[in-house]
Amino acid sequence: MIHPTALIDPAACLADDVEVGPFTVIGPDVEIGPGSHIGPHVVLKGPTVLGARTRIFQFASVGEDCQDKKYAGEPTRLVMGDDNVVREGATLHRGTAQDRGETTIGSRNLIMAYVHVGHDCVIGNDCILANQVTLAGHVHLGDFVILGGLSAIHQFCHFGDHAMAGGGSIITKDTPAYVMINGNPAQVHGLNLVGLKRRGFSKEAIRALSEAYKLVYRQGLTTEQALSQIRERFALPETEAFAASIEVSTRGIIR
Repeated sequence: MIHPTALIDPAACLADDVEVGPFTVIGPDVEIGPGSHIGPHVVLKGPTVLGARTRIFQFASVGEDCQDKKYAGEPTRLVMGDDNVVREGATLHRGTAQDRGETTIGSRNLIMAYVHVGHDCVIGNDCILANQVTLAGHVHLGDFVILGGLSAIHQFCHFGDHAMAGGGSIITKDTPAYVMINGNPAQVHGLNLVGLKRRGFSKEAIRALSEAYKLVYRQGLTTEQALSQIRERFALPETEAFAASIEVSTRGIIR
């Protein structure tokens, strides 16, 4: 299960059935859950926790020191949930003491080739980060987020649940839940209707979200006026999630 050329520190903790490929290096304070497969030429550095059934492909670097000049060797962490896939050449960095001290990645995410996840990022569940997506430090992604290849997100930006960015997008503001964005700089291009239908959202919820979207983006209202009207007119969890993703924005939402 473990190739004889792999270098595994005695202080690492691997479940009994973990597979490790040739020339992989696993440092101390790395925990790997059961059913996981670590490919060849992978570097894992701790403190890092990988959940069950993690798959990491060749040349990925997971849990390395972050690229922040303030970082001074503090024992920050990277924590990942279950059933994540990390493809070739991806770089996932630990947190900083100045923020959360932890980079957190949920479960069932697909992180494709050459993706970079910067320090202190938070990624939810069931996200897809296509090839060469770049997340600066402190970026937060909700659940079911899809980022097209070569997209880049500025530090401290938040991305709401079920939102989607087209390939090559440059994102410098917060993205509300359920919307699609594209371009450089990124602009909103409607709701992620295909994604909502695929994930079983009701027709009632989709209609309400469409009306809520129009209040924010088509009626010339201030943000406060639009949120007030959304809450007056609709009482669905989906419209509340849309409004809340706008209300918590500190960088301002993409217009």
